Amino acid sequence: MSTDKKDIAHGLAVLLADTYTLYLKTQGFHWNVQGPQFSALHTLFETEYTDLAAANDEIAERIRALGYFAPASYSDFAKLGHIKEETSVPNANEMIAQLAKDNEAIVEHIRSIRPLIDDKADNATASLLDGRLEIHEKAIWMLRSHLHDAREAPLAGSIAGQFAA
Repeated sequence: MSTDKKDIAHGLAVLLADTYTLYLKTQGFHWNVQGPQFSALHTLFETEYTDLAAANDEIAERIRALGYFAPASYSDFAKLGHIKEETSVPNANEMIAQLAKDNEAIVEHIRSIRPLIDDKADNATASLLDGRLEIHEKAIWMLRSHLHDAREAPLAGSIAGQFAA
């Protein structure tokens, strides 16, 4: 196998480890969330972990298509990934904050390996990463929106003004 494919497969293995850990954490939060936002968060977390379950399969199959074995154990995921499991039941706002931070870690990882894929003209992996990037950026936005306090002052100026130089 070429070093290029090995490096790409390794980057995907890290992504798989983080995606699987985020999947497990999100599903646990779905089961255990409480409080006034229960219904909205229970539904949001279900949407998120359902997407992550499908992503795990897609990422693992891409690793296999590159000629490598996909990691498939909790110990491998713990060694490879950046996201840490949650062993307690935090309050709803902490759940949201953790999931936003974990999605940010995945976005950062995708952006860090994307140049390697571009250099090798690996369009299939590039497409997978682009799709995951879009999904994780949207998840961050949606999660952060739950933490926004409507009583906070709006951004100063006009909406168009936020784009002015």
